[in-house]
Amino acid sequence: MHGPVPAAWLLVALCTATGAYCLLRMRSRVEEQRRSAGGEALMGFGMALMAVPAAVFTPPQWAWPAYAAVFGAAALRALWAARTASHHLHHLVGMSAMVYMAAAMATAPPAAHHVHGGIGVPPLTGALLVYFMGYVLLAGARLVPAAVAVAGPGSARWGDRPELARACRLSMGIGMVAMLLTM
Repeated sequence: MHGPVPAAWLLVALCTATGAYCLLRMRSRVEEQRRSAGGEALMGFGMALMAVPAAVFTPPQWAWPAYAAVFGAAALRALWAARTASHHLHHLVGMSAMVYMAAAMATAPPAAHHVHGGIGVPPLTGALLVYFMGYVLLAGARLVPAAVAVAGPGSARWGDRPELARACRLSMGIGMVAMLLTM
């Protein structure tokens, strides 16, 4: 999952910032914001850890199955939450993609961790790429405002701003595309 070093550091910064904002969203007054923000924070920080260049830090071999277990549990939680809100299906796909990438890294020989390409199942990687590219395009189109609504000062807290939550999800989608491209 490690591509060129400058791109990897940009991905680390993007995912860390996204995870940090999602932690801020966990303090929202809106229950649904809090519920989805925890999983998104986990996803952002997990993606940041996976994107750290291998020249700087190579996780021990046991870390990949641990990542798969953590994201597998998060995928089950997203599946449970999808019963009541369909947007959790996207969280399910994202967490499942993280399980897939961690499993691919766990089964790859150690030498493959330092180069990109050649790990994972190409049809599954391609299907995930198509899904996340479509999601990025759709989420990007949703960020373009149809009409600008002027709100009063102090009307929305940082954790309650839906446009920032959408931008957060968009940045994680872009990060997922970048990570899948380097598999």
